[in-house]
Amino acid sequence: MASRKEYLDFILEQLSDLDDIACRPMMGEYILYYRGKIVDGIYDDRLLVKPVDSAKKLIPDSARELPYEGAKEMLRVDNVDSKEFLSSLFEAMYEELPQPKKKRK
Repeated sequence: MASRKEYLDFILEQLSDLDDIACRPMMGEYILYYRGKIVDGIYDDRLLVKPVDSAKKLIPDSARELPYEGAKEMLRVDNVDSKEFLSSLFEAMYEELPQPKKKRK
């Protein structure tokens, strides 16, 4: 099941207080970027984030879920109704996220 554009729009609105949020469609789902780094994605209308230490601290009881078959587990974010929480989650995670890979020429 692909994610709905309406869910993406809702999540982007919740993150609208942050600068430099971008998304990219990927096979019916969406990858979210914060200041150039991949933070998470929207899969089957679920917001999933990378399981970095700061995310584990902020959402300790989060379910670990697979975004798709064969992928690494991610943390499900259920508290998507709070703009403040989502913004603080992304900001806390930023330093721990890997740098984007250089594109080949």
